[in-house]
Amino acid sequence: MTKRDIGQEILDGLKEIKAHKASNGSKLVTRKLKDPSPANVIREKLDLSQDAFASLMGVSIRTVQDWEQGRREPQGPAKSLLRVAEQHPEVFTDLR
Repeated sequence: MTKRDIGQEILDGLKEIKAHKASNGSKLVTRKLKDPSPANVIREKLDLSQDAFASLMGVSIRTVQDWEQGRREPQGPAKSLLRVAEQHPEVFTDLR
C-alpha cells in the first residue's frame, strides 16, 4: 500500500473547490470509498475477542454481535473506524 499524505490531499481538495467556485465549469474529483470487510473478518485478523474489539470500537459487545450475525450494519463513524482497522491494523494493535 502506498503512503498517503492526508494533509496534502485536503489542501488539494480545497484548491479544487476554490477553482470550481471561481470558474463554475471545472469538474471536481470525487472518490467513492469501498465498504470495509465484515466486522468478524476484521476482528479475527486483529486476533481480538468480541469484548476487546467492542471496547476498541467504542460500541457494546451486543452491537459487535449484531454486526457479525447480520442483524445490523455498521453506520457512520463505526464504518469509518472499521476501514481504519482493516487498512491500518497497527493502529488497533498499538492500543492494546
